[in-house]
Amino acid sequence: MKTTKSILLTIILITLSIQTNAQRNYTLAKSTFEVAGTSNVHDWVMKSSEGNGTANLTVIDSKLSDINTLTITLPAESIKSSKTSMDDVAYETLDTKAHKNIKYVLKAANKVNETTWNLTGTYTIAGISKDYKTQVNVTANNGNFILKGSNQITFADFGMSPPTAALGVVRAGKELALIFNITLNDFNMKESLTQN
Repeated sequence: MKTTKSILLTIILITLSIQTNAQRNYTLAKSTFEVAGTSNVHDWVMKSSEGNGTANLTVIDSKLSDINTLTITLPAESIKSSKTSMDDVAYETLDTKAHKNIKYVLKAANKVNETTWNLTGTYTIAGISKDYKTQVNVTANNGNFILKGSNQITFADFGMSPPTAALGVVRAGKELALIFNITLNDFNMKESLTQN
């Protein structure tokens, strides 16, 4: 009986050890974020590459097995267009004086296949939080993982009115596309490279 118990305990400890070793912490190494919209005059895009973030992933045999956590923070005023006047209107709409950051926090991740995941997470924009489902394309690259996806949102989802400019002559459309392309680096791998 004791032998059976000790064998079972050994198996459990080995299983837990494998699972623990498979979970790794990642940092957001590279990112591109876009907000794309329309107006009664022309389409427009604002971009940022200043996102920060962390993730905890389960990786087995270099393949992504689970996305346990993912948190991304983007300074709201890092999103820029080609026109300062447009940026000023956007920051006023986002109320960046009171709400400095745009944030995303993962709630659940479901694997569809080797390259496609369905994520459910909370966006916090202009101080308002709302959950969205996002289909994400995932590719592995030298121990890193690249996630690409987008969400369709509206200004009203986050308590904002579509902005206007030129004394109301230019009016933004109600809908927006949030597009992201992020690279997650293995934190432990990054640490060992720095130390060598």
